[in-house]
Amino acid sequence: MQKIATEALVLRSVDFGESDRIVHLLTPETGRIAAIAKGARRSIKRFGGTLDFFNQLQVQLERKRGPAQLARLDQARLLRAYHGLREHPGRFALGCYLLELLDRLAPEDGRRGDLAALYRFALDALGVIDTLAPEPRLRTLLELRLLAAVGLRPELALCVRCGNPLRAPLAQFWIAEGGPICEACTAPHEQGIPIHLGTLRALEQSLSFPFAHSGRIALSELALREAHTVIGRFLRFHVGVELKSESFLSERLTPPQAKEKLRPLRGTA
Repeated sequence: MQKIATEALVLRSVDFGESDRIVHLLTPETGRIAAIAKGARRSIKRFGGTLDFFNQLQVQLERKRGPAQLARLDQARLLRAYHGLREHPGRFALGCYLLELLDRLAPEDGRRGDLAALYRFALDALGVIDTLAPEPRLRTLLELRLLAAVGLRPELALCVRCGNPLRAPLAQFWIAEGGPICEACTAPHEQGIPIHLGTLRALEQSLSFPFAHSGRIALSELALREAHTVIGRFLRFHVGVELKSESFLSERLTPPQAKEKLRPLRGTA
């Protein structure tokens, strides 16, 4: 039996039996882990109000060795609740989408440094969503950041077939190959997703900023549509299923207005 004391983010929580609860957690020690909280629905002293999704906790776990073993959650103390996410429909929808993506894509165990970086990304992303007005650009940049955080970052600067820098103003993005293909490597009968070089460069540049400042990247309405299509389809290719939160999110984000450039996100200047 392995005892683990760590911080954790609640990704999902479901009732189990008459008094227990199963929680899916993201931690910097273990990555994604499922645990059972015995008597959680009866014990106000041990778990009262702490096991809701979005909550950041300090926890004590016991984990058995072996595949498909539920850990046992012995204690949980609330560190942060991200109240802003719960008070705004758009923020709530985007936050739910992020948690569902993490629950699907975050690894179970792995290199400690990678798991700690993923955990920090999750907290930083929730902090940004908690304070900024949600909009389509924020969603697309969040998806790109998440892909990078879980090791699935698409190629944005080089042809994935020959490795040379892209030079033509328009490229074809191939979802299954993980990036764009230059004109020289594209056969006449092949047709990927058209995307302008300027859009790819803007997405590449956005990854060099802290996420809270990535709204400084200017995207035209056309560039945002291209980025939304390419990054969204690339993400769904790796998730493999339709997420429950995706339609809920799409209903609550206003489509981009007919402007030459989108204004910087509020709070990122």
